[in-house]
Amino acid sequence: MPKKELVFSLTRKDFEIQFFKGSGPGGQNRNKVETGVRIIHKESGAVGQAEDSREQLTNRKNALKRLADSPKFKLWLAKKLHEIEIGKTVEELVDEMMEEKNIKIECVNENGNWEEEK
Repeated sequence: MPKKELVFSLTRKDFEIQFFKGSGPGGQNRNKVETGVRIIHKESGAVGQAEDSREQLTNRKNALKRLADSPKFKLWLAKKLHEIEIGKTVEELVDEMMEEKNIKIECVNENGNWEEEK
């Protein structure tokens, strides 16, 4: 079995964690205690939110799972892993591809054939 290697890590500093009072039925406890949790990943803008449980810890776990499963976070993660693997950002790769030596401009001449622009 191949050994797993840590590529990068996320810490609490990478997230903004907000607590709020849950909505819906639940009586006085629901109105007084901030059991709802919203977790925002600052870099990607992905959000996970949970207020299903009466326990804040359970809601934290659910919110983090929802954040990790969100398409926005998955896209950010794929982009980050690609940057680490290649060693360049997507923007740097695009800049390299758009250099003049890599661009070929063609246009249609009066006969209807494609020819390289001079």
